[in-house]
Amino acid sequence: MHRHGHVVYKSSQFRAGIRAPAVGKVEYKRGVDAGVINQGLFYLAWLMDHRAEFEHLVRARLGVTAASQVLWSGPRLICIAGDFTRYDVHAVREHRRSIDLVRYRLFGSDLLGLETVASVSGCMQVARRARRQAVARAAVDVESAPMVELAGAVDEVLLGLGDGVNRVERKTYRAYQRLRNFACLCPPQRSKLLVYLKVDPTDVDLVPGFTRDVSELGHHGTGDLEVQLRMPRDVERAQDLFRASYAAA
Repeated sequence: MHRHGHVVYKSSQFRAGIRAPAVGKVEYKRGVDAGVINQGLFYLAWLMDHRAEFEHLVRARLGVTAASQVLWSGPRLICIAGDFTRYDVHAVREHRRSIDLVRYRLFGSDLLGLETVASVSGCMQVARRARRQAVARAAVDVESAPMVELAGAVDEVLLGLGDGVNRVERKTYRAYQRLRNFACLCPPQRSKLLVYLKVDPTDVDLVPGFTRDVSELGHHGTGDLEVQLRMPRDVERAQDLFRASYAAA
């Protein structure tokens, strides 16, 4: 079962500082469907190719003023499905279009939850990618190369815990999710990585310099157990904690 529709969003999300209607496309699938993104992109392309017909419809329904305010410069595709794979998340980050992946969950017969799995603004993607690469190159000069490599090893371990793991980039950390976050990886520091896990610190033998109870402390990400990683063997030491947090999520 699937639903799709062409919509006009009245939001500032698509153009910073300007509140005006923007063209969008919503694609819905009941379960996990590998074709949801491709099908959504097909209908979005169809909508862009039929701009004149769409503008005529808006003029007829909403008037000339409303039609003149529709922004065509930043069309957006929103895919809603029961879940997405890590390949879907990777695909939208490589695409030039603005795409949102939204996971839905039903709670009983009258409640629906929506959670953003990935969100990419394609119209500025090239410029942002260039800025990110420049920032990353500068960061490597500050951060030690071993910490960057260690972050890659942690990423591989967390993604390898199961097929249902999704990685979501946040502003100040990287989240790893099943139904909810089970691990949050902060950007590398000079001499260590910080990972926050959904593990009860009272169930763990805390080791100074390795694990810490942060349930009463403010920090980026979610989770009450902080794990400090400084070298590859620390990642091996932390794997049981990673698995416990994954199982709890």
